Amino acid sequence: MNGTDRFVALFIDADNAPASHVDVILNELAGFGTVSIRRAYGNWKGERLNSWEKLLHEYAIQPIQQFDLTKGKNATDIALVIDAMDALYTRKVDVFALVSSDSDFTPLATRLQADGKTVVGFGERKTPPPLVNACSKFLYLDNEETPQENSSGSTASVKKWSAKELKGDTKLVTLLRNAVHAAEGDDGWSALGRIGSHIANQASFDSRNYGYKKLVDLFKATDLFELEQREDKGMFLRDKRKGKTV
Repeated sequence: MNGTDRFVALFIDADNAPASHVDVILNELAGFGTVSIRRAYGNWKGERLNSWEKLLHEYAIQPIQQFDLTKGKNATDIALVIDAMDALYTRKVDVFALVSSDSDFTPLATRLQADGKTVVGFGERKTPPPLVNACSKFLYLDNEETPQENSSGSTASVKKWSAKELKGDTKLVTLLRNAVHAAEGDDGWSALGRIGSHIANQASFDSRNYGYKKLVDLFKATDLFELEQREDKGMFLRDKRKGKTV
């Protein structure tokens, strides 16, 4: 099934997501399929959601009103979850997009993935790791200012991490090295395509969250791997530590 045959449902927790990057969100989702459901949840009677309200008609997003029955956001969360589960069982939806920085949606993302659905998350850097990891892919919307083009041609504000910063992220380095080792062939080198597939199968990961448009650019920036372009076979990588022992 190609992207044009798939249907995407977009659910926005307007109380916990910035409105400034809605164009980036929709451009990203266009690569997954047709965004047939577009809903934003919150108390539209107040002034707090004015930034979102101005964009609803422009992007054909349906506002779902949730009054603040008590202090907090539970009413909005529950309404969004109910509608998402309703779409899971009654609508043809292949990809679910959740826009929120609220970890309360972690069980929803986990449940949708358990049913074989792709879950794409969008939120701020403050988003707790459980929600980020529960998604098939998660993109941050508040990266530091350096214009970076995303896969759909739209620009987002992304800070490009330096080699020192990348090496200092133990979790990232471990993820990359494990993926390279898992994809290793008999000659000790790993095909980039297999590495990317391995990472996608085990983690919510996108190189653009580190300021690099392509995965290969991120690998180059770490300066931890040898890269070799092979004619008609693509890019291959090897952990530099392995090369030193040969």
